Amino acid sequence: MFSLTEVASLNDIQPTYRILKPWWDVFMDYIGVIMLMLAIFSGTMQLSKDQVACLPILEKNINLEGAQNRPECSLSVLGTGPSTTKDLPDSVANELLNTQPAPLPKEGVWTQPQPTGVKTNLDFQQYVFVNQKCYHDALPWFNKYFPYLALIHTIMLMVSSNFWFKYPKTSSKIEHFVSILGRCFESPWTTKALSETACEDSEGNKQRFTGGSVYHKHVSSEDSQSTPLVETPTAPFSTEKLIAEAPSLTTLDKKDGEQAKALFEKVRKFRAHVEDSDFIYKLYVAQTAIKALKVILILSYTSTFAAEISFCHICKPKVESLTGYDQFFCTHNMAFMLRKLLFTFMAMICLYGLVCLYTLYWLFRRPLKEYSFEKVREESSFSDIPDVKNDFAFLLHMVDQYDQLYSKRFGVFLSEVSENKLREISLNHEWTFEKLRQHVSTNAQEEQELHLFMLSGLPNAVFDLTDLEILKLELIPEVRISAKVSQMTNLRELHLYHCPAKVEQTAFTFLRDHLRCLHIKFTDVAEIPPWIYLLRSLKELNLFGNLNSEHNKMIGLESLRDLRHLRTLYLKSNLNKIPSNLTDLSPHLVKLVIHNDGTKLLVMNSLKKMTSLVDLELHNCDLERIPHSIFSLANLQELDLKNNNIRTIEEIISFQHLRRLVCLKLWYNKISIIPPSIGLVKSLESLIICHNKVENLPPSLFHLPKLRHIDLSNNSISNIPVEIGLLHNLQHFAITGNKVEVLPSQLFKCSKLKVLCVGHNNITSIPDSIGQLVQLSHLELKGNCLDCLPFQLGQCQLLRKNLLFVEDHLFDTLPIEVKDSMSSD
Repeated sequence: MFSLTEVASLNDIQPTYRILKPWWDVFMDYIGVIMLMLAIFSGTMQLSKDQVACLPILEKNINLEGAQNRPECSLSVLGTGPSTTKDLPDSVANELLNTQPAPLPKEGVWTQPQPTGVKTNLDFQQYVFVNQKCYHDALPWFNKYFPYLALIHTIMLMVSSNFWFKYPKTSSKIEHFVSILGRCFESPWTTKALSETACEDSEGNKQRFTGGSVYHKHVSSEDSQSTPLVETPTAPFSTEKLIAEAPSLTTLDKKDGEQAKALFEKVRKFRAHVEDSDFIYKLYVAQTAIKALKVILILSYTSTFAAEISFCHICKPKVESLTGYDQFFCTHNMAFMLRKLLFTFMAMICLYGLVCLYTLYWLFRRPLKEYSFEKVREESSFSDIPDVKNDFAFLLHMVDQYDQLYSKRFGVFLSEVSENKLREISLNHEWTFEKLRQHVSTNAQEEQELHLFMLSGLPNAVFDLTDLEILKLELIPEVRISAKVSQMTNLRELHLYHCPAKVEQTAFTFLRDHLRCLHIKFTDVAEIPPWIYLLRSLKELNLFGNLNSEHNKMIGLESLRDLRHLRTLYLKSNLNKIPSNLTDLSPHLVKLVIHNDGTKLLVMNSLKKMTSLVDLELHNCDLERIPHSIFSLANLQELDLKNNNIRTIEEIISFQHLRRLVCLKLWYNKISIIPPSIGLVKSLESLIICHNKVENLPPSLFHLPKLRHIDLSNNSISNIPVEIGLLHNLQHFAITGNKVEVLPSQLFKCSKLKVLCVGHNNITSIPDSIGQLVQLSHLELKGNCLDCLPFQLGQCQLLRKNLLFVEDHLFDTLPIEVKDSMSSD
């Protein structure tokens, strides 16, 4: 016989799984233990005590009907007293009554006593044989096997209760869930995050900086009739971007921080693995339904056979040839106890079935494959905790039956806000002031610059770099600019590349008064922080991202009208028209730069109203002609139409009305002809038509008296007109990558020429008159068909070897003194 410990091991589960055992499972486990004890106790009694005791029936005509089912057997087969013969046949009773007792021995003489009663002629072995035979033949099967049936059913019910903990497809998920849940509950970060966010929430309620008041304070109430690039909602800017000053996060042990970060990653992976199916839920429902069906089965047959457990039984073993008797009267010694144990077992089964029915009711009365952290979001101020579904939701519902505190603490590790706060603490451990100081560099303008790339947040030590002038933040998911930024009195330029930024009230006030240049790169227009439209001291704004019409409902560039000091607006996007509401900027906007990604810019009528514009750049806008709206910009000084699809520039004659135009850039287009009307643009000082298809140069080009810079590189020009000598102010002339064969001597009459680039042509010789260019400091001759260099290059006193681009063997043809003078500092 196996022990209770061995049987109990079938129901054994790890102690950590108790958080997934609701009260009904625990109750059913205890009921199962009681039933198990009943089964083992009844089975032990059957094995340890006599099974049946049988006596022969002497007369066959005794009326035995109904004797075997009476609770008290009145049939006495071998009784000796008168009171025991009333129910026996007359012959048996008379024989017992007429039997005379043996005579007493005489005094002083000892004699052996004679037996009395009815002689049965059976010995001990025959009784044992008859008892065993009758136990197997006469005793009903339920009397014999009830303890074992109860044991088997109990074990099956206990195994069914914990089957989902053992099944391979569910046990691994449950094991991971319990492990992660326990670590989340015990993690120091959980308590710290909940307490600090609660503190932050309470402080925020007191000091909340309402965007509405700021917006109405700084934004004019004038109605704009123009269509915005991206519509601004009628409601004020969201206060989520302008946040209250929150208390600084306390220090978290580095080891605890690393463990918490690992937990965030585990929770994320576990959710992705479990949330896609509902197998655990279905298996739990199935095992509960099976237990209910088992209970019905047990009750149905147990109630039927319960009446067969009785004390008296008539046995006909058919062993008359061995014993001389055909019928025996047997008593089942354990009948009374088994009957009590059976009724107790049935009571436990009924109670077990009621609990199963309640479990099924709980499973189907509410959607357990959906779980909402609504209460957790309200209590912890983590508003971004997502709702979960399927098996993930079911496991959390089960945990709630144990203790809802587990779910609340677990929700902390589903929140991106919580994860970002943890990253901020870890970030401050890693990025100290000394480390940040090592990453500060000096740019070409001798400005202190710091570039932070792909960090988890903005280190607090950044605000201690008080001499920093330019701060570049790129691919940082959570940027929080605190009030400490007011220490950075030299900060003038800020770059936010794919960095959603939140600004505290005091920090915003500082940036509003001190920031001069802002660069923002985004994927979706919703990523643009609304507070940038309130930076009244901003002079330059650069926006890089998608601003097409599909997203125009997010935000409005008409809000830029309040940037009273804005002078430069840079839009690198995919616009199909210039927003009409940009005219609101016309009174103070000086420079407008639009870099499209190849999207054709169709509508540009808004340019006509931007009369204050001085510098205009339209790059990669798929323009085929020079837009007519440009000719209305009377104050325009520089026009850049780089990388378009312009084939003809006949409209250039209209540039004569732009009296202040000094720089025209038409590079990287498909221009083949420069019209003679270009000579009418008398104010032109710089002309760049490189990377086109120009073949001939009109002489009128060289009648522009103010022209100082000409770049004709990478065209198909074969001849340089002699009129080039008329450009007395020419300082830069580049015709690299063409088909020029001869340099006219008139070119060297341009005595102010400082840069001459004629490389990669078909030039065979350099005129000696090149020595007249006394101010020449940059000369490019590489890639031609030259045999030697004129020694007159020595007269170009400002020319040095490092700015003389020519083959080495040609440089060696120069006299030694010329080479020495060029090589000297």
